[in-house]
Amino acid sequence: MEERIQCAIELYKAGYNCSQAVCAAFADLYGYTREQALKMSASFGGGIGRMRMTCGAACGMFILAGLESGCTQAGDPKGKEENYRVVKYLASQFIARNSSLICSEIVASRKHPCTKTVEEAARIWAGYLTKTADE
Repeated sequence: MEERIQCAIELYKAGYNCSQAVCAAFADLYGYTREQALKMSASFGGGIGRMRMTCGAACGMFILAGLESGCTQAGDPKGKEENYRVVKYLASQFIARNSSLICSEIVASRKHPCTKTVEEAARIWAGYLTKTADE
């Protein structure tokens, strides 16, 4: 998993947005190409379309959560709830490490936070995958 975390960091440093970096580093686990992952996560960078709302790195994690546990049946409330439970868990881990889910708040709290935020999101996702594999 460490290679995937480093991949996310390198993707971000190469110029991809925070959401793209996190999503693309893991998307092959779900049968998506890097290009597909970059496209599906492109709109979420900069706090969703550079609006400084929900952090794009967190959004990348949430896209992965959908790929991992997303509901595919319209009438499946248990499936929806399971996915929402995963998202809430990931969000709580992200907030514990970054003090917020909001891009503008994270940016205001420290200098040049995005590389570190991408790393944290990738580490949280990797940890989640390891945790669920052990269960």
